[in-house]
Amino acid sequence: MSQVTGHRSQVKIFIKFILIIISTCYLLPVTCYSQISSSDLINNAKQYDGQEIVYTGEVIGDVMIRGKFAWINVNDTKNAIGIWLSKDFAKEILYTGSYRAKGDIVEVKGKFNRACTEHGGDLDIHASTLQVIQKGANVDEVISPRKIKVAITFLIICLTLTVIYFIRLGYGFKHR
Repeated sequence: MSQVTGHRSQVKIFIKFILIIISTCYLLPVTCYSQISSSDLINNAKQYDGQEIVYTGEVIGDVMIRGKFAWINVNDTKNAIGIWLSKDFAKEILYTGSYRAKGDIVEVKGKFNRACTEHGGDLDIHASTLQVIQKGANVDEVISPRKIKVAITFLIICLTLTVIYFIRLGYGFKHR
């Protein structure tokens, strides 16, 4: 009988322990982030205003340092959105997209503002975290041999037409 009573008390303690864990999880403040595209943010700005979101894309343009903070533009292949972030986060960005480089792919978590009062009413995201998902790289531009041949052909045609033009104007050989 004492074994049964001991077993029951262990079960009661276990159940209380589980209930405490579950209730603690519900009482903790939880921030919920939802992955969203730039098109959704722009088209439904009122709906997402003030919400915590996740936005992923390529860093393009320049990293613009402003005191302890920085501006970056992140493009998800449809649109670019301005991100206001800590200067420390900006230091993690090694490549920004341009004609010569593929920018770092980043995941930004933060608060979406459809008309940010801090930044003159612009649509932006104030980042609370930034994670580089994929490093960027320099892009080597390779000019195809066909394009080189076409360019040389057009150069020869233009030079020939220029010589013919000047000959017809009389700038060629002078008669004495």
